[in-house]
Amino acid sequence: MKVREILAVKGNALFTVSPAATLKEAVATMMQEDIGSLVVFDGGRLVGLLTFREALKAIAQAGAAWEQRPVRETMLEAPMTVSPDTEVEPLREQMVRVHQRYFPVMDGETLLGVVSFHDVAKAVLEEQSFENRALKAFIKGIQDEEASC
Repeated sequence: MKVREILAVKGNALFTVSPAATLKEAVATMMQEDIGSLVVFDGGRLVGLLTFREALKAIAQAGAAWEQRPVRETMLEAPMTVSPDTEVEPLREQMVRVHQRYFPVMDGETLLGVVSFHDVAKAVLEEQSFENRALKAFIKGIQDEEASC
């Protein structure tokens, strides 16, 4: 299974933020859209990723002043990205290895979406469930053939 298949199921909604936006604005967007990350774009290119983890860390550090803190001071700079043709299994391993739960999906300089660890886990479970059902049907077919002989 490839990342493009996950994006096809998720849909094509894209949520980005400017590095000059305030953390308050970014968190409000994340809450309103029920998303765990925002891709940070500046001048048409990806420069960072803001996730709930970075936001919570900034809130804890900045205290009452967190609302005015710029996204650029909070974001993960130069996050790892994946292409739509990336296979899911190596991506899952990479997510665990580098502790990055969200990966922007880029086709060259074009943002196609974001895949999360949850998206990847769900896709793997669905694929395994399908394979399990197919294997059971195959075994049942063999047993039915043997019983009729």
